[in-house]
Amino acid sequence: MAKKFSELQAGMTPQARADAERILQQHLKEMPLHELRKAQQMSQDTLAKALNINQAAVSKMERRTDMYISTLRNYIRAMGGELEIVATFPDGQVKIENFAN
Repeated sequence: MAKKFSELQAGMTPQARADAERILQQHLKEMPLHELRKAQQMSQDTLAKALNINQAAVSKMERRTDMYISTLRNYIRAMGGELEIVATFPDGQVKIENFAN
């Protein structure tokens, strides 16, 4: 018989719960485009309409490993966000302004 998540969570040690929370927070900070779209509760069809393209083009875009920054910016804006390009170095981060539009 399947257990409810709350029952499983209740049986976890405080360390295990903390580890699970840390992993969850990390996953929320890093995700592929299709998961980001789903997290924003947006379908491919809805996003396609916002971008004035068809649903198949959104699907193809989400599977790409390389794309123009302008394409990615438009994708993010269609979901209500803004794209920022940040370079990370051992001594800190720098926001790259060349691509801000």
